[in-house]
Amino acid sequence: MKSQPLAAVATWLPVMDAAGYRCQCAGECGNPHAKTDGRCPREHDGYTSKHGHLIRLMAAPADPATPSAVAVTLPASGLRAWCPDCFGAAIRRARAQTAPAAGDAPGLFDL
Repeated sequence: MKSQPLAAVATWLPVMDAAGYRCQCAGECGNPHAKTDGRCPREHDGYTSKHGHLIRLMAAPADPATPSAVAVTLPASGLRAWCPDCFGAAIRRARAQTAPAAGDAPGLFDL
């Protein structure tokens, strides 16, 4: 039996069943996952190879750039299974791609 979260199980279970309890990152985190045919190999309740910590997958927006206020309203069809490492890296990459360039923003003392 796989472990389940304490809340939102009705949303989490369909996402995990569709993903086969495996992270659905396909390189959005910046790692091409070349050894596993382009998909993250981490599975829910599996152990990490480095430190032996349990992996707990989460149901999070398919698009990591989705704001939190919008993400909580998404149905299960708008979510994907993510491991915490891939989702965090995907969010950082999405923010870096949408951030304005340093030359575009006016300086503090520019008039």
